[in-house]
Amino acid sequence: MKLRPYQHEAVSSVMEAFRSSASSALIVLPTGTGKTVCFLHVAERMKVAGRVMILAHREELIWQAAKRCERIAGEAADIEMAELRARRSLFDRSKIVVSSVQTQIAGRGAFRRMTKFDPDQFSLLIVDEAHHAPAASWKRVIAHYRKNPNLKVLGVTATPDRKDEKALGQIFETVAYDYELPDAIRDGWLVPIEQRAVHVKGLDYSNVRTKAGDLNGKDLAQVMEYEEILHGIASPTIEIAAGRRTLLFAASLAHAERLTEIFNRHREGSARWVHGGTPKEERRQLVKDYAAGRFQILCNVGVATEGFDEPGIELVIMARPTKSRALYAQMAGRGTRPLTGVVDGLEDADERRLAIATSQKPLLEIVDFVGNAGRHKLITSADILGGKYEEAVIARAKKAAEDEGEKGRQVDMLDALEEAQREIDEEAERKRRQHLRLRAVYSTSKVDPFNVLQIHPWKERGWDKGRPLSKKMTKFLEDNGISTRTLSFAQGRQLIGEIIRRREQKKASFGQAKILLKYGYSPDMSFKEAWKTIDAIKAAGWRRPEPVEASA
Repeated sequence: MKLRPYQHEAVSSVMEAFRSSASSALIVLPTGTGKTVCFLHVAERMKVAGRVMILAHREELIWQAAKRCERIAGEAADIEMAELRARRSLFDRSKIVVSSVQTQIAGRGAFRRMTKFDPDQFSLLIVDEAHHAPAASWKRVIAHYRKNPNLKVLGVTATPDRKDEKALGQIFETVAYDYELPDAIRDGWLVPIEQRAVHVKGLDYSNVRTKAGDLNGKDLAQVMEYEEILHGIASPTIEIAAGRRTLLFAASLAHAERLTEIFNRHREGSARWVHGGTPKEERRQLVKDYAAGRFQILCNVGVATEGFDEPGIELVIMARPTKSRALYAQMAGRGTRPLTGVVDGLEDADERRLAIATSQKPLLEIVDFVGNAGRHKLITSADILGGKYEEAVIARAKKAAEDEGEKGRQVDMLDALEEAQREIDEEAERKRRQHLRLRAVYSTSKVDPFNVLQIHPWKERGWDKGRPLSKKMTKFLEDNGISTRTLSFAQGRQLIGEIIRRREQKKASFGQAKILLKYGYSPDMSFKEAWKTIDAIKAAGWRRPEPVEASA
């Protein structure tokens, strides 16, 4: 299987981290960009040194990895889950085992099921959906396999909750590769996201308690199952959905059942609902019918968050508000894939974006229902797209979406975030200029590399806090003329990425950009054009050349 450029970079980064003595590494990849493909390519490289254990926590993810294993990693996987047992014979056992965490910890003490596996036989432990790794059950399983001092551990996750980042940083030594949702959208691998905020009269979350960091399920169900609220959700959903395939996340079984009933009252057979207790065969058939377009709206309770892949979804209805960024990312990720075949074989990002824009699914629309949130900070698409933005930027983008929602309009959330950042930057610049006018002396000797490259510093992620720049990073930056004295690890990584990107696009180097900016030119010109401009400045005695007037 030919890897996409970012997938190749992710796999290479992990292998480089392992070669550089890191015993554990994390890959951050958004839903729909092929994290299974990436970790199976790592498994294919590592299986020569020992067996590979792949851990997940949902049956769908177990089967998903097992089915792709032979095609990608060149090995038919053994499955250790419930009544299924991995082969133990030295002569016919697989090099790759896929198992659930629940299975691994089943039993007691020395008789837990994971103890049947000798850690010394394994070279790699893969932790799928690694944002769960800080949980006690996962840590117990990871600790068992880490009895082998030579074991490498790879975690893979979509955009995690910010509160998870620090905890993940304690389990994984390094973030080998971080490719987030905005990157994948800009590169044309996933569809753009538009956000619609629907204001519902009487919707009030203020008395809903918080449990384990999210809204209390029982309290939330009572709010969402209220008759007036049901119709406040169902009516706009029917209007907004039109003929589009729609996935709705409900707060409870009763909530899903009642909404389905209301939808079918409006248009018979248009909706069905599914939950964790739906018999497996019935659930599989329901998903097949949904994919085949036999009904339009699927109302689900907690079963379509992970391992549910249906590219035809154009509308995601968040009728189950959440305070968890990871959960919201999982829910939104069900609809971010482009239609099958639309971007395949296209090498250029502009071509991919055009192909998506002209396809039958040009974007994903996400609908949130707005009411009185009280003390709760509810997650929206601004949070999952704004991982590298400061909280003030995200809050302003959310407010813009809500204001547009009052007018019945949706917004492109990446545009809203960029506009919010521009507004905040302009406000900060006005304050800076006002402050400068009050100062008698102002030194311009300090060069801000972010200003030179015309990029905004990323927000420092939890797993990067306190991490120093590596010797390799320091050398690269200083070789390119950037002082590393005050740079954080995240800032260093961002600057390195930008320098490499400019080099690949044959744009002006950092040194050139610094000179261009000093003399009032845009640093966003080509490498060759920059040299010509700098030569002209030099020839004019290191002054900006006078523009040549056109002859009459």
